Amino acid sequence: MIGYLSGKIISCKPTKILLDVNGVGYTVNISVNTFENIVEKENVSLYIHTNVKEDSISLYGFFSEAEKEMFELLISISGIGPKLALGLLSGIQTDDLKNAIQTNDVMRITAVPGIGKKIAERLVLELKSKVDQISDENKKAIPFSIKNEAVAALTTLGYNPRLAEKAVRDILSVSPDLSLEELIKRSLGGLVK
Repeated sequence: MIGYLSGKIISCKPTKILLDVNGVGYTVNISVNTFENIVEKENVSLYIHTNVKEDSISLYGFFSEAEKEMFELLISISGIGPKLALGLLSGIQTDDLKNAIQTNDVMRITAVPGIGKKIAERLVLELKSKVDQISDENKKAIPFSIKNEAVAALTTLGYNPRLAEKAVRDILSVSPDLSLEELIKRSLGGLVK
C-alpha cells in the first residue's frame, strides 16, 4: 500500500490534486485543510491512505500525519466512508475535532455541513477513548474556548462558519495570546477585506 508520496503538483483543486512522482501521475483526494496548506507550493509531500475496493483504488492525501490518523479513525466507524470523513476534515481542523470529541461537543461537530446529530453522537461515543493517540498538530495549542467563542461570535454576526474559523485560526497562529475581544476585532478586519 502507498503510505507517502512526494512530488510536483500538476493540478490542484480544493478536493483533489494530480501529483507527479518521478514521471507517474497520482490523483489524490484531499481535504480543504490540506489544500490550504499546499495551494501555494510547487512540490509537496503528503501522507497517504490507500483505499482499496473491489472495483477501484483511491488515494487520500493529508498534509499532516495527525490528519491522516484522524481520517483513519473516522472511516473505522460503521456508516462513515472516506467521502464523509474527508468532508468532516474539510469543515473542521483535526485538533478542533479531537477536542470536540473529547469534550462531547456535538454542536461543534454538527456545524460541519453534511454531519447530522446521530453521526456526531456516534463519533463522540466511539472515538472518545481513541482520539488521545492522535498527535497534536500544533505543539503550542491555542485555547479551544477562546477560538470557539470567537468563531461563534463571528457566525452570530452572519459570517460563514468556515471563513470565520479560518480568519480566527490565521490570526491566532501569528498572535496566540490575544484577548477574545481583540481576536474578534482582528478577525472582523480580515473578513471585511
